[in-house]
Amino acid sequence: MASLVEAIARALVSKPDEVRVIEEGDGKDIVIKLSVAKDDIGKIIGKSGRIAKAMRTVVKAAAIKQNKRVTVEIVED
Repeated sequence: MASLVEAIARALVSKPDEVRVIEEGDGKDIVIKLSVAKDDIGKIIGKSGRIAKAMRTVVKAAAIKQNKRVTVEIVED
């Protein structure tokens, strides 16, 4: 799941080298923390949170196939 979030984030930002993804959790519950450059936070969140919501939807759909529950959090450094 972390690689999927990282691929989506790298495609959206202008500084793909600063994308950091940390996957925490075990078993069925997984938390994925996404960190990007300060200038790119708006690109990840999108207008009214639409980009972030779409990314979470895609990740949740992929997680359902693996019988897991995934939460994506966007964190600031």
